[in-house]
Parts: sequence; C-alpha cells; structure tokens
Amino acid sequence: MTYRELWEKGKGLLIEAGTGDADIDASLLLEKACGTTRQALYSGGEMPVDETRKELYLSYIRRRSEHEPAAYILGEQGFMGLMFGVDSRVLIPRQDTENLAEEVLKELCSGMRILDLCTGSGCILLSLLHYSSGTTGTGTDLSPEALEVAEMNAERLGLSERAAFSCGDLFGASKAGGKFEIIVSNPPYIGREVLDTLMPEVIRHEPRAALDGGPDGLSFYRRITGEAPDHLVIGGLLFVEIGYDQGPAVKKLFEEAGFADVRVIRDYGGNDRIVRGEMSLRTRENKNGKAC
Repeated sequence: MTYRELWEKGKGLLIEAGTGDADIDASLLLEKACGTTRQALYSGGEMPVDETRKELYLSYIRRRSEHEPAAYILGEQGFMGLMFGVDSRVLIPRQDTENLAEEVLKELCSGMRILDLCTGSGCILLSLLHYSSGTTGTGTDLSPEALEVAEMNAERLGLSERAAFSCGDLFGASKAGGKFEIIVSNPPYIGREVLDTLMPEVIRHEPRAALDGGPDGLSFYRRITGEAPDHLVIGGLLFVEIGYDQGPAVKKLFEEAGFADVRVIRDYGGNDRIVRGEMSLRTRENKNGKAC
C-alpha cells in the first residue's frame, strides 16, 4: 500500500465515523505514524509504506474513529504560535482562548506577577510568560494530574524558572500567596445540563471537571470575582474567558464585586468572549467595607 492509498483509506474511515476534519486529521496522523512532514508525504505519495507504520497509522485512525480528539493522539496542540503537550488529563487549548491571552498581553509589563486560575495545560500562563520579559507567574489547578502536564510544558518551553504551579482550589492553592498585577482564568463555564449535549470528542474524552461550571455555568465566576480583590494590587486587572451568552451575567458579577472599568470583549467571530475589570479602591471598599 502506498502513502497516498493509506491516507485515502484513513480519510474514508474517518468520514464513515463522522468525526469531521477527516482530511486534516488523516494527514496529521499519517505524519505522526511515518515521522515525516505532510509535504514529504504528498511528494512521495506513491512510495510503499512498511507494515509496521501502516499498522501504527491504522491504530491512530481507529482511535480517532472512536472520537478520541486528534490532539490527544498526536500528543500536542498548537496555541499562540507555541506547541503544548496535551493528553486526557487536560482540556485541549482552543483558538478562542488565544483572544484571552492576547488581551492580557496588551497589559503586561516587566516585573508583573501573573496568577492563572484553572491553569490546566498551562497554555495561558506559559504563553504570557513566553511573549513578555521580566514577568513571573503561578498557575493553580485542583487536578494534580493537570499540573503534571503544565510543569512538563514549562520545561518544554524553557520557562520553569519563571513559572510555578500549585495544586488547590482556586485561590486556596498554597503557593498562590501574595498579590498579583494580573489574574487570568479560563474556568469551567458549561452549564451542567448542557454537558451531555457536547460533541462526543469533548464529553467522552476531555476531563469533565474542567468543563462543569455548575447548574448555570456561573459558579466559578462568582467565586473568582468575590475572592480576587484579596489577591490583586490596586490597579491590578482580572481577566476571564466566558461562554458566548454569559457576557451580561459575568459583567454584573464584576460590577457587584466593585471592579472598575468593566468591559466585555468580543472574539474574532463577534461573540462575547472575555470580561475584564480593574481593582480599585472602590473594589477594596466593597470587599472590606472600608478604604485600605
């Protein structure tokens, strides 16, 4: 069987399974199985494939046909121009979340400390550190398994000296002490009743705890906006990613917590995607009942 024939077979099996993106996934998985580039496979499409690589490729296709995400099979996913290791211990970084990282980057200056809540693979925090200088950060997550992936990615990107990771429940993580100039989070925000309607790639394979935002999808936002003032310097900023229909509700939570200059920012598709607010003296007064 030639490379081209094997690719056609894999693509056909994925189309039959209804996975979507069959052309792209069949190509990426063939690259992985054969240890080569897509260009080399296309230019040498009539070359025969040895039996070992053929069987390895078809095993990847079987996994993808069962709706295992291609990123987990490949073991990596691109985000912000960087490559992150991923597996079933963490959510797969999404392009939508790049909007969040880009908004934070606009505000980053040398010497700033960043706190990334629900860090997962570490993609947000590590991207921010990679594209800034003189910054340091802490990523927290309730899952020790997720933090293993984040630490691996920090080492992979040469950022271990600037990034620390701590296991705990949001601000309860032991290393998340002190105050920060930036707090950022892409928390679980899917309403519990909606979870089982998600694509099989998501609900069958990605960690459910990283998706479940409580009955109305807002549970984490209530906690984050309520507790963030104790962990931000005056003038510090809080950024969160939101679902497309959560802008008004999350903006209200920011305002009720006393944040100033609260903004809902849209993504490139025109959907509400980010809410940001500034820690002010009013925020502290709202939290403590008196000015600090």
